[in-house]
Amino acid sequence: MRQVISAPSRIDGVAAPPGDKSISHRAALLNVMARGTAHISNFCAGDDRTSMLRCLNGLGARIERKFPCPTCRSDECFVIEGRGPDGLSEPTDVLDAGNSGTTLRLVAGLLATRPFFTVITGDSSLRGRPMDRIVRPLTEMGATLMGRRETSQAPLAIQGGDLQGIDYALPNASAQVKSCILIAGMCAEGVTTVRQPAASRDHTERMMRAMGADVEVDELTVSVRRSELSPLDIHVPCDISSAAFWLVAGCAHPNARITVREVGINPTRTGVLDVLQAMGANIKVDAIRDEAGEPSADLVAQSSKLEGIEISGDLIPRVIDELPVLALAACFAKGTTVIKDAQELRVKESDRIRATVQTLSKLGAKIEERPDGMVIEGGASLTGAECESYGDHRIAMTIGIAGLLAKGKVTIDGAESANASYPEFWSTLHQLIEQHSL
Repeated sequence: MRQVISAPSRIDGVAAPPGDKSISHRAALLNVMARGTAHISNFCAGDDRTSMLRCLNGLGARIERKFPCPTCRSDECFVIEGRGPDGLSEPTDVLDAGNSGTTLRLVAGLLATRPFFTVITGDSSLRGRPMDRIVRPLTEMGATLMGRRETSQAPLAIQGGDLQGIDYALPNASAQVKSCILIAGMCAEGVTTVRQPAASRDHTERMMRAMGADVEVDELTVSVRRSELSPLDIHVPCDISSAAFWLVAGCAHPNARITVREVGINPTRTGVLDVLQAMGANIKVDAIRDEAGEPSADLVAQSSKLEGIEISGDLIPRVIDELPVLALAACFAKGTTVIKDAQELRVKESDRIRATVQTLSKLGAKIEERPDGMVIEGGASLTGAECESYGDHRIAMTIGIAGLLAKGKVTIDGAESANASYPEFWSTLHQLIEQHSL
């Protein structure tokens, strides 16, 4: 699919991104592990949702979609009838995680606890991403795993069983790897401890605690003991990673005000707010509320005079998904922005360092690729060009926002990639344009 975007003279509107993907995935998987019925509303949209639900259904989970739902009074709801880990069954076919690394890694943690054989795979992109980072700890706990390239890539064949708790130091901060180990640890003997080199998103430990798990958090160390979960009804906050696109549009456009509703503002996820505010962004936080231990708020972004900064170190795990669109924001900032310590970007749905640099260069940005990041000289005028998405939803949406800010028409080939996390992205973008078109 191809999209052609031209900048409007003004942007003044409201956006409501899909439910947070990280929270949605954990709500589904942990409620499947619980005993009882839970209602999950504002579930994330797109291909990644399909991947997680498809894998859980393949294990015999009972999940029913209702729209509307008379019980929780939402337009759409997923009702999960949890029967505990023992209620799951050996799948009769290979589980397909699609393009969702979160699905593969979290489900692998669950599979490691079950005394049956499973094969889990994904699309060509996911099959090229590193899985040894979950294979090592799960093997130490007692599961048997095999895969491609010396068990470093999917498909992964997993024989689960009796697990023992471990004390594991993560080589890199990763919420997915941490969550995989903690999920396995809830069904292991003894204590399972994960030590992080830097803070990563903490949705798993928050939700586990809210559902009754024996979880302890001591700064960068998280421990869990064998636990049974109680079901938890959850209205999922909107995804801040998806909201980031509208926040950048609102701050970087010369005449804009964009309100993004009910956005999750978990402190481990608000790195994008910290970065934008450090750059001088005019972003207001309104109507703060709490849902199942997860805070949310309305965010209002307005035209701002941005300044270049350095994004590095412990901040990187908190903004890893937002770095492509933050690089776009840096194009409109005064001075130099340096992004480093972000080599993890090279093993996402695409090599996002290279994809971001090549895309923004094509639009006229002064941007240089580095092994672990990029350097952006602000102040260059972006002009229309034809760009490709590299099959990556975040690159596709970054180009879409560039179309709101550049002179001339910006064309995005492979725009359907946005469907992985935000199927309504293009319709929302066109609505904002049509309100104040040139």
